[in-house]
Amino acid sequence: MSHWFHRNPLKATGEVKFDMKMVASDSQALKICSDLKQSRKRVLELLPDANHEISVVEPALTLYLALLRGLIYAPDSTDWSKLRHSLRFKWTHSVLGNTPESQFDAIFELVSVLQNAAFWYFKHAAKVAAQDDVSSDEAKEVHRSLRRGAGLLQHAQNEWLPHLLQQPLAGSDGDPRVHTAYLNQATAEAQEVTIARAVELKHNAGLISALCHETSKMFTTAADSLASLDHKIFGHWMNYLRLKAAFYLAYAYNYSGENLLNQDKCGEAIRALQEAKKSYEGAAALCKEYSTTKGPGTKAKPDRHQFFRRIAPIINRTLEKCERENGMIYHQKVPYDAPELELRATYGLASPEEYCLPPAAPLWCAATYAAFDLTKNMASDPAVNSKAAQKVEGDLAPVQEAAVHQKDADHKSDSGCSLM
Repeated sequence: MSHWFHRNPLKATGEVKFDMKMVASDSQALKICSDLKQSRKRVLELLPDANHEISVVEPALTLYLALLRGLIYAPDSTDWSKLRHSLRFKWTHSVLGNTPESQFDAIFELVSVLQNAAFWYFKHAAKVAAQDDVSSDEAKEVHRSLRRGAGLLQHAQNEWLPHLLQQPLAGSDGDPRVHTAYLNQATAEAQEVTIARAVELKHNAGLISALCHETSKMFTTAADSLASLDHKIFGHWMNYLRLKAAFYLAYAYNYSGENLLNQDKCGEAIRALQEAKKSYEGAAALCKEYSTTKGPGTKAKPDRHQFFRRIAPIINRTLEKCERENGMIYHQKVPYDAPELELRATYGLASPEEYCLPPAAPLWCAATYAAFDLTKNMASDPAVNSKAAQKVEGDLAPVQEAAVHQKDADHKSDSGCSLM
């Protein structure tokens, strides 16, 4: 699905030296500091490139998070580590530009890394979906990547964000409104994979309609969650979510019309197809609005995609058929109100993949933990911790993301979608 998905920028971060003071020199403690620095660097090298395989990114992420966990919990304990507030971490937010937020809190680092890893999964899914030919296994990889990314976001938001001492900034990646948008978008896009397969394999029209309706509602929820934020910043993203909601509503009514016709309810089928045509026209108008709205993130081109274009002639042909047969055979009244769509699909609904933080790295033990000196950390240094000192450091450079191949040629499948 080339140019089908909107993606926001990755979060940028400042260097962390992990220069933690010690009571006495300890080889294991020194190794922890070195490993933290190197494993963080490795993760930050991998995430800007969505072309990497999951099998490369996941082990690197797990290694760093296992080491980072030792800064959050004391060894063999559920108590907070004495080192939790010993280092300052700086991160930007995906839609708020290059000005970083900084906190002396390892949980802030954990949340930010989980969020950025989730964004990588979303970008990787878009990369795989944009290939010339997508196999069944690759379509499953797209589906799993979107669910995995959603699971990382859900874990960060539910399990760790409440423990931060500072409230999330408005419009930040920790803002519940932004989180809701990302979570619903990822889950809805995972369901797009299911819909594409169902359309290609010509599954029951009622099932496809219900899936499309659920997916439309998810995109609507995502868009609505951003409505109270600054439109100049979030409008571009919000318009993408709105156009996807309208597009899948058109699909839902189209397949509802087909299903009603199969039940000899020709009058209701006509009304459903009229609504499908109206929703499709709304989606096409929103595509133009999206393309002209400025804001962070990529510029998707869904209206150029075959999966988008194919539905218009299908709606028109089916509507013409229904009107013709209603005039010759059924003679049914066309209702004023569109028929109700099925509220919930019985199969194919996606959900975030559950995620658990890896256990602490074996290097973290009581003796190593004791070697670190809590009284000599950056958090107690006024020269480092003052707001004035942080302001002087300025903005962070945006992440330079690797290019991902996008093609404009139509796919050979009947559905027009590569995800089969």
